[in-house]
Amino acid sequence: MRATRLPALSMATSFGASAATWVLLQQFVVRGLVAIKFLAIGRMLGPAAIGSVSVALLAVAIAEALSDTGLAQAVIQGELPPTRSQLGAVWTTLTARGVLISLLLVALAPVLGSQFHLDGSLVLLQLAATLPLLRGLASPAYFVVQRERRFQQIAGVEVAAAFVDCSAGLALAYFGAGAASVLLGLVAGETLKSTLTWLTMKPRPPVRAVWSGIGHYVGFSRWIWASSVINLLLNQFDKVVVGKLLGPTQLGSYQMSSRLAQMLLADAAIAMSQYLFPTFAAHHRRNPHGASRLIKLYLLVIALGLAGFVEVLRLIAEPLFSLILGPAWLPAVPLFRILAINMAIGALIAVLVAYLRAVGDAKATVHASAIQVVVLLVSAPLATHWWGVTGIAWSMTLGLGCAATWMLCRTLTARAS
Repeated sequence: MRATRLPALSMATSFGASAATWVLLQQFVVRGLVAIKFLAIGRMLGPAAIGSVSVALLAVAIAEALSDTGLAQAVIQGELPPTRSQLGAVWTTLTARGVLISLLLVALAPVLGSQFHLDGSLVLLQLAATLPLLRGLASPAYFVVQRERRFQQIAGVEVAAAFVDCSAGLALAYFGAGAASVLLGLVAGETLKSTLTWLTMKPRPPVRAVWSGIGHYVGFSRWIWASSVINLLLNQFDKVVVGKLLGPTQLGSYQMSSRLAQMLLADAAIAMSQYLFPTFAAHHRRNPHGASRLIKLYLLVIALGLAGFVEVLRLIAEPLFSLILGPAWLPAVPLFRILAINMAIGALIAVLVAYLRAVGDAKATVHASAIQVVVLLVSAPLATHWWGVTGIAWSMTLGLGCAATWMLCRTLTARAS
């Protein structure tokens, strides 16, 4: 047990460049800035504006998930670091993907606007279309930095981008830019982040079209793509249904409830998974049995902490919404109480996914997602018929619970190789 406890203790207390402390600090600052931005703008503009922005970001999420290459995860997980030429091929692929997604979103903006009742808000979809392009232009050296666990450097870039995003968004909202302020802030933050990846991270790839050299990543990345496509249905199904059937105002209430629950519960685990993925991969390469013991310790601590925190959030939900968002958002409280459970399960899943991908079992996460899809398809129609929008939330939560159970069984019963 000593070999298992010591890594966890050093990660919590060290301020070395590869320490988990930097991931936690990054999470606290970045998510804090995101929370300030969305909660303040949500209070100023109300559910309808947030719902309109959510539709634009939903379109981006769908397009990015359908075209996910899985190259970032493949570079981090691979046995050998990528060469400069291979990084060039990764950059070429991701840039081409970003350009195609942006053009597609601009072309489909009128159709999406009519389907989701965005009267006069096409500019939001057009602004959102720039985000995939900016992300595609970033240097893939960022993935090498993640692979080498230089979390201090990553934290600096992410915090700077989040600060610009928050500052620009709040300033624009205050001076009357409306819902567009959210997206303009995101564009400013992504621009800075992409610029910093080129200025501060090495090795820099060649800035030219390179299409060969990443074939060996395809075997691993195809499972990442498959997982992304399935997760597209799982993560966006409820939002599409609410936005399509009930319009931006109801979507705004649903989205803010989900976002607040995510900020309070899932974001910390999602950010921690950025540390855990390369860390578990490194542990597994050196000592598979030690990595297996370490994940069990993490899961025990995280599960106990989440259970207690969920109960507290459900008890204080109404005064929390009234204090932070104002009376206009109180109808969203019942949704928040359900989605708090949902996000707690999602936090546990984030840790399980990091471990399973780190040990090369990415297909297990795809199988879990498939289970979740089946549960959702069976339960969602009945739950929606009986309970409306809260039924959708309960259906999503049931699916997450089944997926988490599957991955937990795979994690605990798998033999270290």
